[in-house]
Amino acid sequence: MTDRAFAVVRAGALTTVQDQGRPGHAHLGVPRSGALDPAAARLANRLVGNPPDAAVLETTLNGCSVRPRCEVTVAVVGAPCPVRVDGRPVAWGAPVRVPAGALLDIGAAVSGVRCYVAFGGGVAVDPVLASRSTDLLSGLGPPLLADGTVFPLGSVVAPHARVDTVPHPAPPHELVLRVTPGPRADWFTSGAVRTLTTRAYRVSSASNRIGLRTEGPSLERAFTGELPSEGMVLGAVQVPPDGRPVVFLADHPTTGGYPVIAVVREADLGAAAQAVPGTPLRFVTGAPRT
Repeated sequence: MTDRAFAVVRAGALTTVQDQGRPGHAHLGVPRSGALDPAAARLANRLVGNPPDAAVLETTLNGCSVRPRCEVTVAVVGAPCPVRVDGRPVAWGAPVRVPAGALLDIGAAVSGVRCYVAFGGGVAVDPVLASRSTDLLSGLGPPLLADGTVFPLGSVVAPHARVDTVPHPAPPHELVLRVTPGPRADWFTSGAVRTLTTRAYRVSSASNRIGLRTEGPSLERAFTGELPSEGMVLGAVQVPPDGRPVVFLADHPTTGGYPVIAVVREADLGAAAQAVPGTPLRFVTGAPRT
């Protein structure tokens, strides 16, 4: 077993190939996609000596298992989880050498939602629109991982790191999202705007790569009509007819007809990617309160 590839043994609940996404194609109806926690993906790549935009695996909740066909350096970061090679515990958040034919098992997240698995050389699937990311909404990019499938690995271009000087933040116990007013804030009553930034919400179990759905107080509209579809951006807080805000994440649609009451700062969206269902959530204006 000397070819540079790995076989999927256990695909997990939802494991995809992701890089830093394909920005700049919204006019074609193509979302950015990419890792929901891009800082974690970049850290994983640094640890194995990859460039920051190399493709990694993004797991959801219960991890995955793969069997490399060559010796390879691997790093797992993002949501803390147990990592094992042929049943033996190895380090999380550090480079690990995995022999050819060994079983690499990424276990269930202890906290948080998504783990990022980087391989030396990166996951070398064919790029689509200059990205190797799987886009759940448009269907672009490689398919979801499935048991028995084989994915190629690229060539190693640099030595791996032994440590990293910038620790990655832990998954949030409370998610605080900083917002600025959206283009349709005037479609809501003043009370609704106040409710958004003063009342408590929780992360809904219906959240996915397209959007973080919320549970909490409903937001009342000032207008009852409907909008023509208009452009949507990453972090847009759209309010559907049930009044519960939805935060658009990486695979969001590029257009939509529900009003956008606010927009979340992009720097806060990595934390949103790691917030488990039931996590308390606050929308705040400006810097978050401590």
